Amino acid sequence: MAFSFYTAPRIIPILWALYPPGRVPLGVTVHVNEEDGDVSIDTPSSLQWWLDFYPLLAEEDKPIECTQLPGETIFVPSGWWHCVLNLETTVAVTQNFVNTKNFEFVCLDMAPGYRHKGVCRAGLLALDDISIEDVRKNVLSLDNSLSCSDLSRKEKRIRVDQPAKGSENGSTIDGDLGEVEFSYDINFLAMFLDKERDHYTSLWSSSNSIGQREMREWLSKLWVGKPGIRDLIWKGACLALNADRWYTYVAEICTSHGLPLPTDDERLPVGTGSNPVYLAGDNVIKIFVEEGLEACLHSLGTELEFYSLLQKINSPLKNHSPNVLASGILYIENGLYKVQHWDGKGVPEVVANITPLVELEQVDYPFGLWSKRQFDFKKAGMSLPELVSAGSGSTIWPYVITQRCKGKIYAQIRDSISWEDTVNLASFLGEQMRNLHLVPCPALNDSIYSEAQQKVLLNANGYLEDDEDKICAPGEWNLFLRTLNRRKKDVCNRLTKWGDPIPGELIEKVEEYIPDDLGKVDMGSRSCTWIHSDVMDDNIHMEPCSVASRFAGTIDDPELMDNVYANGSDLGEPGHAWRPTHILDFSDLSVGDPISDLIPIYLDVFRGDPRLLKQFLDSYKLPFVKRGLNASAESNRFQRLSYRAMCYCILHDENVLGAIFGTWKELRKAKSWEEVEEAVWGDLNGYTGSC
Repeated sequence: MAFSFYTAPRIIPILWALYPPGRVPLGVTVHVNEEDGDVSIDTPSSLQWWLDFYPLLAEEDKPIECTQLPGETIFVPSGWWHCVLNLETTVAVTQNFVNTKNFEFVCLDMAPGYRHKGVCRAGLLALDDISIEDVRKNVLSLDNSLSCSDLSRKEKRIRVDQPAKGSENGSTIDGDLGEVEFSYDINFLAMFLDKERDHYTSLWSSSNSIGQREMREWLSKLWVGKPGIRDLIWKGACLALNADRWYTYVAEICTSHGLPLPTDDERLPVGTGSNPVYLAGDNVIKIFVEEGLEACLHSLGTELEFYSLLQKINSPLKNHSPNVLASGILYIENGLYKVQHWDGKGVPEVVANITPLVELEQVDYPFGLWSKRQFDFKKAGMSLPELVSAGSGSTIWPYVITQRCKGKIYAQIRDSISWEDTVNLASFLGEQMRNLHLVPCPALNDSIYSEAQQKVLLNANGYLEDDEDKICAPGEWNLFLRTLNRRKKDVCNRLTKWGDPIPGELIEKVEEYIPDDLGKVDMGSRSCTWIHSDVMDDNIHMEPCSVASRFAGTIDDPELMDNVYANGSDLGEPGHAWRPTHILDFSDLSVGDPISDLIPIYLDVFRGDPRLLKQFLDSYKLPFVKRGLNASAESNRFQRLSYRAMCYCILHDENVLGAIFGTWKELRKAKSWEEVEEAVWGDLNGYTGSC
């Protein structure tokens, strides 16, 4: 609805009916979902509308009508309703576009929430349960937003025949909606935004034209490439991302640590991750917001515990992970921003009084690895709306500051670098995953965690849940396998919601494929390891180098890197190459089966290329199971590496299967999960490791 478009028929005339924004045509119903702002519209066919509804219209309710002749072009502005009737079979060329006139409306339409979307499409009829007096007050003061805390229905049905009455204090207001004038003006429409919802912590509407990460990337490219209209881009970013709010937060953090503020070029968040990340000179500032305060504290606490351990054991991985400069917590107290420094040890004073967050304060890192594993187990039993609800409304934000790497992330250059550079990357990832999986996990103190585990299993009435997913496995494996068992309980519903391209026939067979007891999936002789969980193309950093130094690890002329750093060159000319230097974003660290880290690497970074998987394994070298176990794989599927990997894909909390069936399109016709398993992960069954 926010886009404008041109269209031109090539052969025969087209009949048009148009209504301005806010006037829903008779016979049309608009649905706006309260949870994610998804918009769907029930409408008759064009022919049915002209035959059945048009004759019912009073003269003043009729649309703007016109007949478009072959070769003519018609422009439909943003927000206009339109009904098109081809008078004969024809072909038309249509071009949707965003320009400076409708840019803010497009950004507004991608903002989280639902009320503003209803008003954009149905006008003031979308306010059927809010009094006209409330609307008047908001029109008089555009700084105020309508509260939607009193709404109980999950979906708003907005029809043209709804009564135009509101109530206040139990009395009926006899005035009609005409007393308040609807305006398709960005300031008027923006006052209906839900100020409590945020881009980073809200569900993304499936009806949006692009994805959440693509939206941020689009704004960033415009910011860099269109400096002449930055005022307009900033307004759009404030509508869609709350960019002004997040910039204020990062400025407070910079000031507290004596760092330079982000320059004008750095005013928008960067990257495609789930948390706002800012560049400020030679520093990278990440603010943790995803899934709420408890999740954020565990993400940062575990990351800091891991970095400390890397230094303690002098792991080679420390040279290829971010250099942490500072970390802490930003919070609001009595209307003022305050910063508390925190290195992950102990319970921060600002959260000390929040009871659920301090159950494990007797350990060095109360929000470290094992506490995070407990929290992940608890999350596995929560619905998506519950997770989103947990992430909203916080006034406490953990953050970390790391040293900025020069170069580019792999996602930015993957389509332009050479095959040799890509193979070198596969070797690098194999080496670094080996280093990661050799880092010892912190000792698991069963006496400390047994009580916390009991609390996780308590239901709302204070009784222990029927622990159907109890696993008879060593303590370090217990929570990993129990989490998978908990995800298994609603696997059919989850896959059905994800839908296409996952074949429906396979969804029906998934419970037959997944074992009843995941403890039967043989773990071999290896212990649990640290799991990065998110090694994807946007979490790998590359630096420019000469071809001669690609494999040698020598340092090139700093001017070469500075040129890329400043000018964004991709060094595509002969004699230049790219080499991987860092793995980024350890905030999703977990503990479990090391084969889990193969999933994002193989599916996202390697895009299913078996040659790169082999190169990775040649460098990784560590066995996934004890020697000789794969010899009996054909007789026992639970011992097949391919089966384990496939089970983890199916039970993943992200839509990994969508990536599989998007890459191997021929598997959409597969008749069994075994067929998918063999095609995607079959090469693993011949791998034994070499050390």
